[in-house]
Amino acid sequence: MTTYSVIGTRVAGEGGQDKVSGQTLYPADIALPGMTWGKVLRSPLPHARILNIDTSRAERVPGVRAVITGADTAGMRVGRLIYDVPLLADGKVRFVGERVAAVAADDPEAAEEGLALIDVEYEELPTVFGSLEAMEPDAPLVHEEGSSYRSSSGPIVPQGNVGYQEGWSGGDLERGFRESDLVLEHTFTTPWVHQGYIEPFTCVVDIDEQGRIQVWANNKQPFGLRRQLSESMGIPAERIRVNPCGIGGDFGGKAGAMDAPLAYLLSQRSGRPVKMVMSYIEELMAGNPRHPSVITIRTGVKRDGALWARSTNVVFNAGAYAGFRGSPGLRGGRQAGGGPYVTPNFKIDLYMVYTNNVPCGSYRAPGEPQAVFAVESHTDMVAHELGMDPYEFRLRNLVHEGNVSGTGQTFKHVRAEETLRRAAEVSGWGSEKRGRHFGRGIALGQRPAAGATSVARVTVDADARVTLHTAVPDTGVGAHTVGRQVVAEDLGVPLERVSLHRWDTDAVPFDTGAGAATTRIAGNAAYGAAREARKELTRLAAEFYGWPEERIVFRSSRVFVEGDPEGGVGIEELAARAVSAMGAPISGDSTYSADQPAEVTSYCAQVADVEVDPETGQVTVHRIVTAHDVGTILNPLGHQGQIDGAVVQGLGYALMEELQAEEGRISTLSLGEAKMPTSMDIPDLVTELVEDEVESPEELGPYRGKGIGENPISPVAPAIANAVYDAVGVRITDLPVTAEKVLRGLEEF
Repeated sequence: MTTYSVIGTRVAGEGGQDKVSGQTLYPADIALPGMTWGKVLRSPLPHARILNIDTSRAERVPGVRAVITGADTAGMRVGRLIYDVPLLADGKVRFVGERVAAVAADDPEAAEEGLALIDVEYEELPTVFGSLEAMEPDAPLVHEEGSSYRSSSGPIVPQGNVGYQEGWSGGDLERGFRESDLVLEHTFTTPWVHQGYIEPFTCVVDIDEQGRIQVWANNKQPFGLRRQLSESMGIPAERIRVNPCGIGGDFGGKAGAMDAPLAYLLSQRSGRPVKMVMSYIEELMAGNPRHPSVITIRTGVKRDGALWARSTNVVFNAGAYAGFRGSPGLRGGRQAGGGPYVTPNFKIDLYMVYTNNVPCGSYRAPGEPQAVFAVESHTDMVAHELGMDPYEFRLRNLVHEGNVSGTGQTFKHVRAEETLRRAAEVSGWGSEKRGRHFGRGIALGQRPAAGATSVARVTVDADARVTLHTAVPDTGVGAHTVGRQVVAEDLGVPLERVSLHRWDTDAVPFDTGAGAATTRIAGNAAYGAAREARKELTRLAAEFYGWPEERIVFRSSRVFVEGDPEGGVGIEELAARAVSAMGAPISGDSTYSADQPAEVTSYCAQVADVEVDPETGQVTVHRIVTAHDVGTILNPLGHQGQIDGAVVQGLGYALMEELQAEEGRISTLSLGEAKMPTSMDIPDLVTELVEDEVESPEELGPYRGKGIGENPISPVAPAIANAVYDAVGVRITDLPVTAEKVLRGLEEF
């Protein structure tokens, strides 16, 4: 394997000192002269026609500068890819928490007083909350008959309450089931879960003296936000600038426009800047949580344990609108078809269903935790029915190089077997358990890297100070740190010589921003820009010193001809001469774009050791072993942090996290009620890295790094559920795995 100087070293996250010292500027910290506060009135009903809104009393409140309603925003709809979210309820409301009116006032108290004095008259309409019920022919329609919404791929026309449908298939499903020796069918359900970031959605909008719209928002995709503002209100994109600021957590949830369009309209109406900060009650009531799901899997197997046929029905509860999602469907839902297992005959049907619930959005590995919980629980159930060890059953059916997976995909550089075996070995799979009510469960997942576009520039000044310019926000995943490492490695300089400058949306035409492939896309852009800058420095070094251009090396802050490091010059000397000769800093630009997910995927196998109290049903997780198929690890500190964070989020999903709703009303309106793991809940976390004996394919991240941020989250819940079954024989098919559900299962024996 190649040895590097900066790549592979442990580096603390970019900006960590600024964050802990309070120097990082978040949108809530922005204070502009004359700034007002925006607040939103939300619907108390899940489905109702708005008969009348009277804002006259609110407008008379001292300090209130502007009041707007759906009459002011009629026809304006916003969305990431599907434009179906009205800025304010346009004629009717479709979920509890929908925005009905907005107020801007001199202070938050005056804005709240104004909201309290807005009178709204409603006519209640029939409701539907369950996704399966919403698919029935006689179900109340969430969106009117004949509704049509713009999307990035053409008009979206709901069929009843089904907003979107897609499917995949291969082989001959009916023949596959006929030829099977055993056919089993199971249904699994998963709940709403909020991303749990510390900082709620916040924005500040100002219209400057030139009539340009200045925006500060904790949005991970600034160009996407600019587009949403432009297209929802018919404003030329060049009139909008999204300015850099900090983001206090994301986990996939901060790409929607949220209150920014309203802040602009309130600023336009009041003539003043407007700040809007959602409370956590608003976040939990009307944010964009993970989609609930109902997944039914029917599988046919041979007597020898070979998977032979599988049909999968995936139904996601989209809530009232689709505009918060990053894709029309959830790509991760495809994993419910079989994921890393070979299934010759398969069919996957995926549905996105409108209901009168909170609209859902993206959350770490969108659609995948739901799908992997279903398929990995089902896999265990099939193995037990066959009388096979769940680990051996998985080995029997794993995808290998050249195979078509159960999702109809063919990947290169397949490391599924090595990863699964390593998890089993490290966990002591098959060894004696610690006691009667202890159990061990195993699960496997895989996630291909997504596609996106990123732009970067690297500049080198006369003092050989290097700057990486990027438009990508760092949402906490270490993207800026890794970008600096990539540049430092390529130019052969210490990391501390490389600084970072974040562009606003005026600086470059487009950048996808942060997302599922940040290291792959933004990292490759940084790598390309560094190479371009080095190429120019190489040309100049050859000119200055008469060296053969093709043999010039940059290493350890020196530039020299290969094989003669003592005969070279310091990077400072070359930079000074180069900048003097060119009359400007040396720079390199790069755009890296991957329209489709990579043909290489990363595998993750996990084993959970649990103990179940038979008197209470309480589940205690003692250890989680997580094995990962990795390429070059760019920053071991950040790499391990991503693994640990994802595993803990998976633990919360497995055991406790759930937004509960009663007739469409979210009743868990604090993080204390919605629950998240604390330090007291964390088991022993054991990480096993399955490193390549040969280098990973080049189409991955810079220096052949593989993504790590998302795939550790998905196998956790099924590994725990499988371990609970191993411990006490209770099979939980609806997350979370609570003590009440386990105890109820024990009592049914």
